[in-house]
Amino acid sequence: MSKIPGLEKEAMQMLKLTSRTFYVPISLLRSTLRKTVGSAYLCMRAVDEIEDHETLDAETKEHLLRSTSDLLAGDFDDSAYRELLQPYETILPEVTLRLGDWITVCPTDIVGKVKESTSIMASGMADWVKKDWHIKTKDDLNDYTYYVAGLVGVMLSDIWKWYDNTETSRELAIGYGRGLQAVNILRNQQEDFAERRVNFFPEDWNRDDMFQFAQENLDQADEYMKDIKNRNILLFCKIPLALAKRTLQAMKSGKKKMSRDEVEMVVAEMKRE
Repeated sequence: MSKIPGLEKEAMQMLKLTSRTFYVPISLLRSTLRKTVGSAYLCMRAVDEIEDHETLDAETKEHLLRSTSDLLAGDFDDSAYRELLQPYETILPEVTLRLGDWITVCPTDIVGKVKESTSIMASGMADWVKKDWHIKTKDDLNDYTYYVAGLVGVMLSDIWKWYDNTETSRELAIGYGRGLQAVNILRNQQEDFAERRVNFFPEDWNRDDMFQFAQENLDQADEYMKDIKNRNILLFCKIPLALAKRTLQAMKSGKKKMSRDEVEMVVAEMKRE
């Protein structure tokens, strides 16, 4: 008997544990899309947890990310991956340790695209670890946010194309990802500096500049969705965007983030539309 059905259930459980923003919209997708987008998200989350890890040193992070990128660029040898992580398996999260399982869940005729995008992400993250996340200019910010979030948009565009031939702009998809990431940067500014001594703001920017950057990219997300006719895909795209916009409004009014009740209200509104 195939282990895939059991893995699919475990993947959804892992999504619920790791993503407050994406679990709900992914769970609302139809079966094939849910399995595909869910596994793709977990693959990218697996490498993101290495980049974000609070206790791994930079040299180790760079090594793990580059080695994982190389494995993803090929046939992906899960035994080699587990051997790579073995010295750190007690401190790395389960979502990272089980990257091979998330690849297994993904449909075979799209998994190559998911691996490719995740490989590029891991390599780009390694570059920024090497730079100690020192973002000096807007170009630096664009580059960093491309690797950590814009690539998610590119990968999703590939999935929509594969699923039902939905054509979307890759540039606007990158803007969508950047917009969501900019909101995260604003929300987590104090924690990022306190816990990791990292500041993702360009050197001459204040919060107003980052608010403007976020808004400009969220506007691109609105444009991105105009090409999507599939209502199920559209609902998926609308929920994170609506949450990001409301979070931006909340922060502008002095709050740190939305309350859980406000999040549930936004999701209910999107479902009714």
